[in-house]
Amino acid sequence: MDYDHIIRSIILTFHYFFLVFTIAIIGGYVILAIFSSKETMDYLKKNSFVHHKDLIKSPIAPSISIIAPAYNESLNIVENVRSLLSTHYVNYDVIIVNDGSKDDSLEKLINAYDLEKVEYLINKKVPTQELREGVFKSKNPAFDKLIVVDKQNGGKADALNCGINMSESKYIACIDVDCLLLEDSLQRMVKPFLEHTDRKVIASGGVIRIANACKIEDGKLLEVNFPDKWIERAQILEYLRAFLLGRMAWARLNGLLVISGAFGLFDKEIAIEVGGYDTKTVGEDMEIIVRMRAYMEERKEEYKVAYIPDPLCWTEAPDDRKILISQRNRWTRGTIETLKMHKKIGMNYKYRVLGLLSFPYWFIFERMAPIVEVTGILYFLFLVWYQSISWSFVLGLFLLAYLFSLLFSFVAIFTEEFTYHQYKNKGIGLKLVLTIILEPFILHPLVLYAAMRGNWDYYFNKNKKWGVMVRKGLAKTKLDKLKKIKNIKKIIPRKNDKKD
Repeated sequence: MDYDHIIRSIILTFHYFFLVFTIAIIGGYVILAIFSSKETMDYLKKNSFVHHKDLIKSPIAPSISIIAPAYNESLNIVENVRSLLSTHYVNYDVIIVNDGSKDDSLEKLINAYDLEKVEYLINKKVPTQELREGVFKSKNPAFDKLIVVDKQNGGKADALNCGINMSESKYIACIDVDCLLLEDSLQRMVKPFLEHTDRKVIASGGVIRIANACKIEDGKLLEVNFPDKWIERAQILEYLRAFLLGRMAWARLNGLLVISGAFGLFDKEIAIEVGGYDTKTVGEDMEIIVRMRAYMEERKEEYKVAYIPDPLCWTEAPDDRKILISQRNRWTRGTIETLKMHKKIGMNYKYRVLGLLSFPYWFIFERMAPIVEVTGILYFLFLVWYQSISWSFVLGLFLLAYLFSLLFSFVAIFTEEFTYHQYKNKGIGLKLVLTIILEPFILHPLVLYAAMRGNWDYYFNKNKKWGVMVRKGLAKTKLDKLKKIKNIKKIIPRKNDKKD
């Protein structure tokens, strides 16, 4: 047998495979960018005549329950709840689900909001862990919208299900308790549910922004700043690409598969019909959207998952490599679990856009992309060893991928600048450009490593953990400043102090 001929045939096959895959990704991103731009401009044009504040005063505004799971959030729990209670909406309540915290989160809430234990009838439509201390409400009329429930630990999905059972509202807004919502968030998020009469809106999501280095006082965003750490800057760029170009495009195609767990608004009735959040997956935010969509498709009902470009929710991103890798590891495992659980949807014409476009795209370019990339790296090393490498081909493919990455990032930045222009401070533009140039070498290797670790952990590691996101805190209050000044005074030696 001519082994040399066989090897060269295999090499040629791999050459064509990687070339086709790269062109397919680039083509897909170009199409998404076009659809995203169209959707964003249509949204801005349509909403330039809308007065969202009218929803604040309307007595017939649909009821919304903000559900926020909390686990060991003692550092920021009081200020975060204060932020949620500052929402400008007429008909809402805030349900804080203390999911078996081991710190003093519950005690801080009781003291800060004058809570007392009350009898509360819970309509348990979705199975959850049992209550621990029970349900609390404030004796202060100023906090009458606040409900705190203390339950046994069951994870984020179980805590959200508990909030669903507690809610008496038509819609539920599921958020991370450490997220900062802007005051008009609910008005803007609920609007798609009200304006579509030809189809049922089952969920809506908004753009998530990174609040690291931003100035926040008393639960309010006062100033948007650009962080100093490169790992945080790179994530800002990544979020802009994902939310402004990716998810906006899928919303226009009505093929969106995920709404960020940081902030999403759902039709409670449909959420209950599908059984609430799945407690057996670490990607509960993606899985419930896929399940709700499949439910509507199977009943042949017209529906929509809406998405809006308004920067309504600000959250803290990891500033540590280890925490970032843990987070992305979980995202990878959640994607694998969701696609596997709903594999019947893939290439199934009965599910229309969901089965024929969204699912295959997500499987090929999200699920398989890290594996293909690592395979490409190993293939490159093989060619070096085999001494059959075409350096012009490698250089051309690398430049094609890198330059397109830069172009796509610049499009995301221009979209941000010409729409909401959140980063106004002098000098941020240059920092963004430098981040675009360096991001493929700063963040991408970590994300790739985390994705491969996620694949390994899913298939070979039996102890699959949800992952811990260590928060450093966003809220800066006057009390924090006083404490800081007090600590500084303790450090400064007085004249009579002896030096070592």
